[in-house]
Amino acid sequence: MSEDKLTEQYIQDAFHRYLRSSLTQAKIEKLVDPEILASAEGDLMITGPALCLYFAALRCTTNPPSVPLPRTSKTAVPMELAEGNCPESFLGFLSVWATTVPRIQALAPQHQHDLARIICNLQPISSPLDNSIGGLAADLRAVAIEISQRRSFQNRYADDLQAALDAGAPGGASTLKVKASFVPPPSYEMASPTGSTMSLPRSPSPALSILPDDAPAIELIRETLYAALADVLERSKPLHDMMQRDPSRAYFAAVSFAILDVATTSVTSEGSVVGVLGRELTLAECPPPLKPFMSELAAIGRKAREMEEEDTETAMQYAQRGDEADIPLPRLERARAMIEGGVGNRADRERERDGRRSVEGRAVEFSNRVNALGLGITKLKAFRERQNEVFKVLSSIGA
Repeated sequence: MSEDKLTEQYIQDAFHRYLRSSLTQAKIEKLVDPEILASAEGDLMITGPALCLYFAALRCTTNPPSVPLPRTSKTAVPMELAEGNCPESFLGFLSVWATTVPRIQALAPQHQHDLARIICNLQPISSPLDNSIGGLAADLRAVAIEISQRRSFQNRYADDLQAALDAGAPGGASTLKVKASFVPPPSYEMASPTGSTMSLPRSPSPALSILPDDAPAIELIRETLYAALADVLERSKPLHDMMQRDPSRAYFAAVSFAILDVATTSVTSEGSVVGVLGRELTLAECPPPLKPFMSELAAIGRKAREMEEEDTETAMQYAQRGDEADIPLPRLERARAMIEGGVGNRADRERERDGRRSVEGRAVEFSNRVNALGLGITKLKAFRERQNEVFKVLSSIGA
């Protein structure tokens, strides 16, 4: 007899209780500065959930791994999240997390601490570093990215940050005397007006065609990515379907695909971006706050080309040995699948069972890099100003 499934709401409530304690512990251990908690800068939206998963792995005492859930009251029966009672929407997350548990627990204490530091984008302390740590961090951050894209998470994240800020302060008040500044991105649940036939053509839209020659760099990058959004949505039926089923997740996936599209087709070898209407933007022309974004966009393009070349070379080696049937799935293809369906999607779980999942986590690391940049740009003011407007148009494509 199968176990009764726990509700999504129950799991969400439990996760946010753990997230608050995890952020508090990270603050105490100086893995995250209080100022970062207050400003929600960097990729804290990924770091926080990844730390939560890391601490849960350390606490796990079962085999196969399950998550001990916090009690709702002192008299409540202890509960654990396992495959049998896990809601379908969280099975992929649980599956990936479970594969990390024995590997994390097998690490020496100093290497476990290094893993926490890498999750927080800090330099490890140990030397030499355990080779498995990079892949473990990539898997935990990949699940964290999926969690951070959920609207239910975004709506409660500011309260989690505030709770961590207030923890340990006299009277429960933050020692910084500030409130967490995180604001969820615009809601994407709106549909196009009934009967509307709005569309965003492949050619530049009127909004793009009137972009002045002296438009700020951020506007050129924004409009270039938004133009690419229409293309990726037209090419991907799964994203079309997701747009109706899970608008917020679809939007983030589409933004990440647009980043990958621009990085591989519109970035020159010198790191410039050839944007809408053929206008070129060089790194030197970018204002200082935008340069890290431009540099990362160019780096993603270079890495994608390297992966393609390495995968082609690997395929040729297999073919020369007559092992065509065993040629590994190209990493770039697998990264695209994770961006589209999320880490731990059904195909990914099948590869895990067959022993074909990337041990080094390089495909996971690459998709994390693209997704992290996508989450980062959606927080920029210039992008937020037009997100609602653009999403209304994009949500009608193919409708």
